[in-house]
Amino acid sequence: MSSKDKLVVIENLKKYYPVRMGLLQSLRSKERLFVKAVDEVSFHIKNGEIYGLAGESGCGKTTTGKLILNLITSTSGKVMFKGEDILSLKKGGIKEFRKRAQIIYQDPYESLDPRMTIFDFVSEPLIVHNIGDIEKRVEEALETAELTPPREFFYRFPHELSGGQRQRVAIARAMILNPEFIVADEPVSMLDVSIRTSILNLMMRLRDEFDISYLYITHDLATAKHICDRIGIMYLGKIVEEAQVEELIDNALHPYTQALIAAVPDPDPSVEKSKAIIKGEIPDPIHLPTGCRFHTRCHYMKDICMKVEPEIKEVSEGHRIACHLY
Repeated sequence: MSSKDKLVVIENLKKYYPVRMGLLQSLRSKERLFVKAVDEVSFHIKNGEIYGLAGESGCGKTTTGKLILNLITSTSGKVMFKGEDILSLKKGGIKEFRKRAQIIYQDPYESLDPRMTIFDFVSEPLIVHNIGDIEKRVEEALETAELTPPREFFYRFPHELSGGQRQRVAIARAMILNPEFIVADEPVSMLDVSIRTSILNLMMRLRDEFDISYLYITHDLATAKHICDRIGIMYLGKIVEEAQVEELIDNALHPYTQALIAAVPDPDPSVEKSKAIIKGEIPDPIHLPTGCRFHTRCHYMKDICMKVEPEIKEVSEGHRIACHLY
């Protein structure tokens, strides 16, 4: 694959948060402690692709998304957007980058300012970037997000809308600058099950019509299977497996991925469920296990797993895994 086919390339991305310690703790321990939220993460997103990032809460998914958009400062690593290192941009360059990359947050009840009308909320990016023809663009954005007739929503406030309508407003705001890339941070997890599919279908339609690439962050592999082209599985700040979504769901290799798939409910009681389960609790993110970070919860743990951290490697075309079993 040529570099032109890759819209976003993430290389060895890290985000370490220093741990604040009290006076006695700092006297006892001379070593400075960190929470390694994102630790040497590397992957790429193709033009027009929906790339999923999945895992349990606290694994670093959302932090990765914010790092890619330069919403938080990275500890080290690179984020290349169309060949340009986003993390090295100055203030003016970041503002221009905002036109091309947007975010949809998880909670439509928190991401909308309750004091702003829908028109004010959606039009704000146009004002910030000094783009004219505001009324027409807002109308088109709301119509694109399937809020019709759009003018009926102009002067409503967020509390007058349902959860699904609020998330469509958030999508309209993300779309109003005609971005090429959107980070969707669990965009349907706060919505009723009955309307999740319609929001996911809307996102896929926008991808097809406007050639948008997504980073789709989720803990739900069922929705990931519905919308994603490829998917990476994260555990304690690292990607442990990556593949085409059908390959990953049907042929998961990492024990952690197998357990996540086994946890997805199946409406058919006759379907035999996998016996893959996760034992124990997530380790302390400050004092991470040596070797493989998953070995404390893995049924297949060997001596090498406790001592040597596995490197992520390709076991078949497009299928990467970090596990000593392979």
